[in-house]
Amino acid sequence: MENLKVLDRTIGLVNNIQDRKGKFRVIIKAKAGFMTVVDCMETDVYHVFRAYKKGAIQTIQFQPDEEGFDFWMTVFAMKGKKVVIADATLLSQITVGDINQTWYNTNLYSQAQYSSVNATNWGHKAFVQNEE
Repeated sequence: MENLKVLDRTIGLVNNIQDRKGKFRVIIKAKAGFMTVVDCMETDVYHVFRAYKKGAIQTIQFQPDEEGFDFWMTVFAMKGKKVVIADATLLSQITVGDINQTWYNTNLYSQAQYSSVNATNWGHKAFVQNEE
């Protein structure tokens, strides 16, 4: 978590995944307007994050594959159009292109954030320092 650089202090940083294996589930807003829960076959939070269309993801939860661990931890959460919780593992993988294509109307989008990590193209990481 120490190599992350997040300027927006309204995003609550968590470190629940910590390179552990586990299961993910997503709470999404369906096209019909109601919320539903989807258990994911994917084992990487970044792929879960990228799997849904704009505006669908409300929450991503994680359950590690550890003995006696039978509860879910929130690793990404939205409140309206603002991201309020994000895991360090996810933020370290998000690119400028991910944000500009799908998350541009949220508090993840920030030119100041991009500048602070030397991000100059869509392939650069948005929250980890990029080489000049």
